[in-house]
Amino acid sequence: MIYTLTLNPSLDYIVSVPDFTLGKTNRTAAEQMLPGGKGINVSTVLRSLGMESTALGFAAGFVGEEILRRSAALGVHTDFIRLHRGNSRINVKLKNYDGTEINAKGPEVPAQALTQLSCRLDSLEAGDVLVLAGSIPGGLPDALYGQITEKLAGRGILCIVDAAGGQLTGVLPHRPFLIKPNRDELGALFGVTLRTRADVIPYAKRLQDMGAVNVLVSMSGEGAVLADETGVIHESPAAEGTLVNAVGAGDSMVAGFLAGWLSERSYHHAFLMGLAAGSASAFSENLASAAETERIYRELTGAQNRRAKEAEEHFLRKN
Repeated sequence: MIYTLTLNPSLDYIVSVPDFTLGKTNRTAAEQMLPGGKGINVSTVLRSLGMESTALGFAAGFVGEEILRRSAALGVHTDFIRLHRGNSRINVKLKNYDGTEINAKGPEVPAQALTQLSCRLDSLEAGDVLVLAGSIPGGLPDALYGQITEKLAGRGILCIVDAAGGQLTGVLPHRPFLIKPNRDELGALFGVTLRTRADVIPYAKRLQDMGAVNVLVSMSGEGAVLADETGVIHESPAAEGTLVNAVGAGDSMVAGFLAGWLSERSYHHAFLMGLAAGSASAFSENLASAAETERIYRELTGAQNRRAKEAEEHFLRKN
């Protein structure tokens, strides 16, 4: 079974506000309201790609109930712990201004609820997958992801972590199966500016030296890089398309990679599936569909084959 964990879920209010102006009354041209949080996004895309999962996390108040209702409407199975105080987050995302959003803090999570989550994770079995994604809410230790991966280490459970900073480095000693920093997060870890896929490769390898089994780095318009456990580096430019909505693209990449890996146990296939699903979300109003992911996957595969053929022909001409 695949499980995703969203400790601080949200109701995402995604609005299009052309010519947004500070200090003025702005009106929306279009709006959406979706269940949000990185783990929930992963579960949603997995569902689209034909893979069932259970989304775990905390839900509080009427906002939490609406998150669960809307998740169920998308076909996502949830097993959330209800909190008795506060409300889950409502996040506002401005579609016209890439990366511009207002994210709320979310509710305080009491120790009793954390104990309930720990008991729930105790039930995971060998062969299960756990995706840890997103921010850690107030009241919980920053090292929580490290504590969870330590708890599950050696039990045959594949842990995938999409987090930043100390929340990411804290899991490395426990050999997570996959981590997925983006380019900026990777650069911040090592105090460097990374621009190209070639820049990213040595630092992805350093994260492997620190404990990660596989490192997948998303790079927006530059594509992605995967350093896999066999020592092979997979890299590809981004798919061709028009950016419509960047919300959830990185989560979709995680879901696509996981679906690809579980279906064929091929890192090459998983890498291209991840890049295809991430692109499918970025080019769409909603999260990636199976049809759009498959279309982009075919395009990426064709482009890689053409580049390989051109490189071979270039080598033969020189020799």
